[in-house]
Amino acid sequence: MQDIVWPIDECRVCGHDDWLDVVSFGSTPLAGNLLGDEDDAGGETLFPLDVVVCRRCWLMTLRHVIEPDVLFGHYRYVASDAGSIIQHMRKLVDLCVERIGLTDGDLVVEFGSNTGAHLELFRQAGPRVVGVDPARNLAGVANDRGVETIPAGFTAEVGQEIATRYGLARLVYGRQCFAHIPDIHEVLNGVSALLAPDGLFFVEVPYLVELLKNNQFDTIFHEHFSYFSLGSLCTLFESHGLRVVDVHTADVHGGSIVVFAAPAAADHEVRPAVAEMLAEERSQGIAEERTYREFADRTERVRAQIRELVRGVVADGKTVAGYGAPTKGSALLAACGLGHQEIRFCSDTTVLKQGRILPGSRIPIWSPEQAAGHVPDYYLLLAWNYAPEIIDNEKEFLENGGRFIVPIPEPRVISAESTL
Repeated sequence: MQDIVWPIDECRVCGHDDWLDVVSFGSTPLAGNLLGDEDDAGGETLFPLDVVVCRRCWLMTLRHVIEPDVLFGHYRYVASDAGSIIQHMRKLVDLCVERIGLTDGDLVVEFGSNTGAHLELFRQAGPRVVGVDPARNLAGVANDRGVETIPAGFTAEVGQEIATRYGLARLVYGRQCFAHIPDIHEVLNGVSALLAPDGLFFVEVPYLVELLKNNQFDTIFHEHFSYFSLGSLCTLFESHGLRVVDVHTADVHGGSIVVFAAPAAADHEVRPAVAEMLAEERSQGIAEERTYREFADRTERVRAQIRELVRGVVADGKTVAGYGAPTKGSALLAACGLGHQEIRFCSDTTVLKQGRILPGSRIPIWSPEQAAGHVPDYYLLLAWNYAPEIIDNEKEFLENGGRFIVPIPEPRVISAESTL
C-alpha cells in the first residue's frame, strides 16, 4: 500500500519537520468513499488517520497522505444547494466585484469548482469563467450546465494553459478545496502563471481556530490534508510572492475564513482585518502546544459522550437515524464507533448519494421521500453545520415528538420545547 499512502517528511507550508502529535483516530475507511450493495464491507481498505501540528508555522495536518486519485477520481461531494450556502456564494461574488471592479469580459477561474454552481453566479455578473476540478464526474456535470470545466488538478501547467487560451485572470480562487490538496505549492505555481498583475487570489478554508475551539473533530478525515490558520496561510503565500491583503469570516462549514492575496508588487491596500485576526490567533494560543493537547482531551470526551447518548437512546427502545450523509458525518460515526446497529439509515437530499452505503458503518443512505415513511424517534444531526436551517424546516417533526441530537461542539438533544 506504500504506493498510495505515505507519511509526510516535512511541513507542506514551511518545510520543517518538528511535529507535535495531536490525536489519532486509528485506521479507518475513506469517509467519502460511499459503497454500493455489491461492495464487500470486509474488503474496505483502512488508512491511518493521525493528526500532527508543525511547531514552526502551526499548520495542523494529517501525518499521512493518500494518493489524490484514490480520494477524488470519482468524488461524490456536491456543493450544497442549501439557502445559506447560495446566499454566501452570492455575497462572495458581490464582494469580489466590488473589491477588484470585475467587469464584463474579465476572466474568473475557480479550482476545485465542483459542479460549477459558484462560477455560474460569477458568469451572471458578467465575467468569463473557467473551472478546474479533478473529479471527472463533477466536471462533466459542470460542462453539461455550460460552465467550461477542465477535468484536472490545478497545476502550473494547467494555469499556463488557461492563460494561453483565455488570457490572464483578474480573479483566481478555490472554495473549500485548498485543504484537500497535498501539493499546495504546485497550486500556487498555477496561480502565479495565471493571475494578472492587478488581480486577486482567494481561498476559503475551514478555520483552524473554530475547529479547535468548537471540538470539530469530525472535520478531520482523509480528504482534508491541511487545517489552516491565517498565520500559516500568510507564511505560505509569502513564499510565492503573494501578500495577504484582506480576510473575512464566513459562517459556513462550521466557521471558515476567506483569505485574499495579491502579487506583492500590486497596489492593493492591506485591510486592518488582517492584523486584527493575526492578533486574535495569538491570543487564542494558536502557537502554543497546550492548545492542541486540550483539543485532544476534549475530542476524547465528546466522542465518548456521543456514543453513550446514542446507545442509551437505542437501549431505551427508541429509533435513531442520521440527518444528512456528509463526509464529516461518516467521519463522526467512525470516530464514535457507531454503525448500522444504532443508526437505522441516513437521509440526504444529494441524488448521487442516495442508494449508497456509508463506509465502515454500513448505514444505508435514503432519499427524504423514502425516509418520510420511516420517521425515527431521534435524528442524529450529522449535517450539524446547517442546524438552524434544518431545525427550522423540521418543525413538524419536532412538534410530533421527534428529537434532534446535535453532536458538535458537545452533544445535546433538541425538542419542540428547547432551542439551539
